[in-house]
Amino acid sequence: MSEEEPGTLERAVEATLFAAEEPLSVEALAAHLGGLEHSEVRDTLALLETRYRARGVHLVERGSRWHFETAPDLAHLLRREKEQVRRLSRAATEVLAIIAYHEPVSRAEIESIRGVQTSAGTLDVLMEAGWVRPAGRREVPGRPVIYATTPTFLDHFGLASRRDLPGIDELRAAGLLDPVDEALEAQMRFDPDEEDDGARDSGSDENLAD
Repeated sequence: MSEEEPGTLERAVEATLFAAEEPLSVEALAAHLGGLEHSEVRDTLALLETRYRARGVHLVERGSRWHFETAPDLAHLLRREKEQVRRLSRAATEVLAIIAYHEPVSRAEIESIRGVQTSAGTLDVLMEAGWVRPAGRREVPGRPVIYATTPTFLDHFGLASRRDLPGIDELRAAGLLDPVDEALEAQMRFDPDEEDDGARDSGSDENLAD
């Protein structure tokens, strides 16, 4: 690729992202374009991101994957007059928050943090929305399923990564915490970089209603 004319790699990455059916990682782009060095692709993505900042579409990174999306200030032009609003129950909102701040977690661990049992339907709603996915099983007796958020979750909430999740002070300032949430508040203090290498208890995984 080093012998190509200036701009060829930039145009190739641009075309690939426009044609892709889903966001692509640096690794996927490098492989698709003939096994390029990952550093070449990252430099090209940085260049394209800069070039598109003033355009009607922006190049953005969500969950280590790249795609084009409508510039935020123009989104209203593309919205349909009638939108279907997805509203989450309080239980689903709590479960989603716990998964986002503690992933990967099992259902038993979610219930331990919430202090109440969680129905299978609550997790089903989050998985149907594309915000939560099964992330394997914990290697403890019973091998419970563990759950994590998805790139779709990051994209929907405009987050580049879990590092961008709001902190407790931000949630309180936005009026999103009330006295009932105080127990959850302590659980949400975490380090996204901290690896959980220890085994956790599996707990029950029966289909119980909230």
